Amino acid sequence: MGMGNLAKMAQQMQADMARIQQELESLQVEGSAGGGVVKAVVTGKQEMVSVTIDPSVVDPDDVEMLQDLVVAAVGDALMNARSTAEQKLARVTGGLQIPGM
Repeated sequence: MGMGNLAKMAQQMQADMARIQQELESLQVEGSAGGGVVKAVVTGKQEMVSVTIDPSVVDPDDVEMLQDLVVAAVGDALMNARSTAEQKLARVTGGLQIPGM
C-alpha cells in the first residue's frame, strides 16, 4: 500500500468520522425505567433533551422512588446513546478505539 493510498484512506476516514459526528448530534435515543413510566431522551452526543413522567407514578409520599426512576431512565438513555455511538464509530474505525470519540 503506497503513501497515496494511505493518505486517501485517512481522508475518507476523517470525512466518515465528521459525518457520524453530525449524525450523532441529531440522533435522539430513549431510555426508560419502571416499565416505561419514566422516559428520558438524550442525543447521540449524550445531551439530555427531555424527561417524561407518567402521572400515575407521582406519589408525594414517595418522592425517592420517583427520583430513582428518573436517574435510572436517564442512565438507560445515556447507555443507549453510548452504545449507538460506539456502533456507528466502529463501522468507520473497524473497531479501533479513538480517544475522545
